[in-house]
Amino acid sequence: MIGQERQNLAPRAAAPVPPLEASTNCPAAGGTRRSAQLTPARWTATLVALGLAAVAVLVTCLQFGAERIAPGEIVRVLVRVLLGDDEAVTSTSSAGVIILHLRLPRLLLAFLVGGSLAGVGVVLQALLRNPLADPYVLGISSGAALGAAVAVLWGVGATVLAAWTLPAFAFAGGLVSIILVYRIAETYGRLPVHTLLLTGVILNAVFSALIMFITSMVSPTRSFAMLAWLMGTIGAPDYGTLAIVAAYLAVGGVVLLRQARRLDLLTLGEDGARSLGVDLESVKRTVFFTSALLTGAVVSQSGMIGFVGMVVPHAVRVFSGPDHRLLLPASALVGGAFLMAADTLARTVLVPGEMPVGVVTALAGGPFFLYLLIRKRGGLSA
Repeated sequence: MIGQERQNLAPRAAAPVPPLEASTNCPAAGGTRRSAQLTPARWTATLVALGLAAVAVLVTCLQFGAERIAPGEIVRVLVRVLLGDDEAVTSTSSAGVIILHLRLPRLLLAFLVGGSLAGVGVVLQALLRNPLADPYVLGISSGAALGAAVAVLWGVGATVLAAWTLPAFAFAGGLVSIILVYRIAETYGRLPVHTLLLTGVILNAVFSALIMFITSMVSPTRSFAMLAWLMGTIGAPDYGTLAIVAAYLAVGGVVLLRQARRLDLLTLGEDGARSLGVDLESVKRTVFFTSALLTGAVVSQSGMIGFVGMVVPHAVRVFSGPDHRLLLPASALVGGAFLMAADTLARTVLVPGEMPVGVVTALAGGPFFLYLLIRKRGGLSA
């Protein structure tokens, strides 16, 4: 694993988790860094700024598509919707229909998916103390996709409860995957980076083969839809489905945010965290369970979108610092904005056709993944 674990803390009685001071060791980021102490004012200012930036990205992305819509028209439509006049907008304006029923729900789903994947990447990097941890690389996404594929094979996707049950099946697949990765890769209490990556690659291959087998058993029409979904595709869901997905993600996000201080202390190493009163097994169970829940919820709607959970936390850590009380929500906001922009690029670069958004994120994240792998101590020769 990258960095040295600080295990020179003398054991002492368990104590409540203290707030972080100005200096924090962050192995997931590649070493020790010093950042200003996190204050309520700094926390609020950073998240408000990122929230406004995400709204600006949303409004900008609403302009682009097969038909270009002027920013003034977008603002007019959104203001009238906020005032409760959405029916009048959609009945008198084609732009209103395009914005409210096609582009806006699609972009909101992209925001939820990107924010969830980025948040899961943050907590996995902290828990595993590994900068390469990501739900896609570790096989969690493919496990969730297998669970959703099984649900489709059994006809669950065609029922009225599909919006609730598909995420549940995907959650089960993601949970099995993350437990397998951890149990297989763990060696004497450590998770060597290359063992972890190799385990993820193997599970990805096995799960992908099972998904292809399931795909071969369904009709050609459903098979084509499943293949497009597996490449990572953001659709335009109805607002009821968006609300259900948001409910899954809100619960998971709150649970992970409550673990932020414990994740900070885990950067000291497991022995150091134990000496400060952290129940490691409880933290692992909570993070694994919640990561599987979030990954399953988004994979059931968007398929497998890779590298968002790896690239975004590293970029955000540069200006937010390593404190997970800020890093986690900031990464979620940036991840959401990033995927909105990536999806807009995917649906406009080949108009009137479009490419899967998973292709865009892979082209952006693949080289970054190689850079991190080569930069890691020992590089590819280890």
